[in-house]
Amino acid sequence: MSASLLDLLLPALGQTIYMVVVSMLVATLIGVPLGVLLHTTGKGQILENAALNKSVGAVVNAIRSIPFIILMVAIIPLTRLLVGTAIGTTAAMVPLVIAAVPFIGRQVETSLKEVPYGLVEAAESMGATPLQIIWHVLLPESRASIVAQLTTVIISLVGESAMAGAIGGGGLGDLAIRYGYQRFRPDVMLATVVVLIVLVQLVQFAGNRLAKSLDKK
Repeated sequence: MSASLLDLLLPALGQTIYMVVVSMLVATLIGVPLGVLLHTTGKGQILENAALNKSVGAVVNAIRSIPFIILMVAIIPLTRLLVGTAIGTTAAMVPLVIAAVPFIGRQVETSLKEVPYGLVEAAESMGATPLQIIWHVLLPESRASIVAQLTTVIISLVGESAMAGAIGGGGLGDLAIRYGYQRFRPDVMLATVVVLIVLVQLVQFAGNRLAKSLDKK
C-alpha cells in the first residue's frame, strides 16, 4: 500500500471510528432505557401500561422503517439546528444516533424477554421494587445478550457511517465516493472496502469475546 493511499485512509478511518463511537455511546444511553421501557410496560410485565407501550412502540417502528439515506436528508434542518451544519462527521452523527436508538431499543427489549419470568416473580415475592428488579435482575441476567445485540448495532453503524459519505459526512464512505468513484481510483475503492471489512471483523470479535465473558450460563 502506497504512502499516499495511507495518507488518505488513516484520517478517513479516524473519522469513521469517531462517528461510530460517539454515536453508539449517545444512542446506547437513550436506547437501553427505551428497551427497558418497551419490555417492562408490555403485557404481564412489572410496569404494564398498554397505552404507553403501544405509543412508544409505534414511534420506534416508524423511525426504524425509514431508510437511512432518506432519514439523513429528511432531518437536515434538525441537524443544522443541533450542530450548526449539515456537513461533516459531527453532523453525520445526528442521523446515526436517531437511526440507532430505536434499533437498540428493540434489541434490548428482545434480550430482556429472554430472562426467565420466574426470577422476576421471585424478586417481587421478596418485596423488590420495579426499579430494583430492573437493576438487579433484568439487566444483569441479560447483559451477555445485550452486549451481543449492541455489537450488531455497532456493525450496522459502521455501514451507515459509510453511507453518510454520500452527503458529505466524512469518513471512509466519503473517501470512497470522492476519490474511488468520482476520480476513478479503484485502488482507493478497494482499500476502503478492505478496511471496512477488517473493522467489522474486529468489532464482531471483540463483541463476541465480551459477551462470552459476561455469560454466566
